[in-house]
Amino acid sequence: MSDPHNGDRPAATTRAPQTWDFIHTTFIALIAYAVFAVTGGLGAHIIFLMTRDGVQELSPAELAALGRWHGVALIIACLPTVAVLWVAIRMAGREFTEYLALNWPSPKELALAFAAAAGWIVVEIALAPDQPPADAPVVVGGAAGLFALLVGGCLAGPIMEEFVFRGFMFRGWSQSFLGPVGAIVLTSALFGAYHTQYDWLARFWIFLFGLTLGAFRWRSNSTWLTTVVHSSVNIFLLFLSGPYV
Repeated sequence: MSDPHNGDRPAATTRAPQTWDFIHTTFIALIAYAVFAVTGGLGAHIIFLMTRDGVQELSPAELAALGRWHGVALIIACLPTVAVLWVAIRMAGREFTEYLALNWPSPKELALAFAAAAGWIVVEIALAPDQPPADAPVVVGGAAGLFALLVGGCLAGPIMEEFVFRGFMFRGWSQSFLGPVGAIVLTSALFGAYHTQYDWLARFWIFLFGLTLGAFRWRSNSTWLTTVVHSSVNIFLLFLSGPYV
């Protein structure tokens, strides 16, 4: 019998670092989306209803103001959604920042990405001018609603979406049978379809934007690059979509 104090102990088993395959990556992404839907959608609606006496008593103007709670939903959902990725990555024996390629890009990479994003905006405006008229106000319910839309739509949303699409999903899918190009196309298609608040033409342009972001993610190995560009584009579009009331 071995002495438990003499160091004669069985070696501890450790999980070898791995990359989740196509099926597991898809499954984990679906879990993350479910968490987003529950925490964001349910949480925002609970807060909204707590500030009102009931849906049946809402005026048409108040119902229109539901749009401003989109920012609140993104803020609420960001942390638990990213937490799903963190758990999955740690279960794979990898570091969170390494798996998601959270590397800071070079100034040249940032400049090229911003130039490409600017070109995408110019082309979209030129080819799809049928946007809401400038004099149609966006209902946000005051300064607090506008701030929630800014933080949720331009900070929390891009962080969460880039971590999921260009970070986690691209990592797993690019190393599967899809390869990097297939992963860029598929993540971009899902990225466009995910934005259900827009019509299909707008989702098509979001798909093209996703292709641009995916290409820069592959080229630079930096999800921070796509996050910064995504956030900047959202900020520009937010102020382009005014006025806000």
